[in-house]
Amino acid sequence: MNEVLINSIKADIGTKKMGFDVGDTIKVHYRIIESGKERVQVYEGVVISIKNKLSSKSFTVRRISYDVGVERIFPFYSPKISKIELVRKGKVRRAKLFYLREKSGKSSRIKEMRGGQAIVQAERKKQKDAEVIAPTETAANPA
Repeated sequence: MNEVLINSIKADIGTKKMGFDVGDTIKVHYRIIESGKERVQVYEGVVISIKNKLSSKSFTVRRISYDVGVERIFPFYSPKISKIELVRKGKVRRAKLFYLREKSGKSSRIKEMRGGQAIVQAERKKQKDAEVIAPTETAANPA
């Protein structure tokens, strides 16, 4: 049983790619089920860390909400994440940005990478192409 589970996780790992890095600003579209209804909530913030383990890959997103810093940890392979959208590419020199917790205001900003807008546009084009291709494949194979 465990071997079957591990093989399915490895197969899923090969199909899903991480299109962002630490320091990037992203929008995470997260599905929430409340009282039988399902909705998508968008959480936008800066990626401050990424934990890379086999099936438990996760990333932490930090944002400022009403002058209070809020961090949320998202599992990368969660079925509740419907989409991850790249907003800005950040220029950082560290793997973990925990120092942003002590910063506030203008000092907590991250510089944008040179050519970052072109990278973001290319990533959005890839996502749109994948969204267009995916529904046609499922319509062709109803089983």
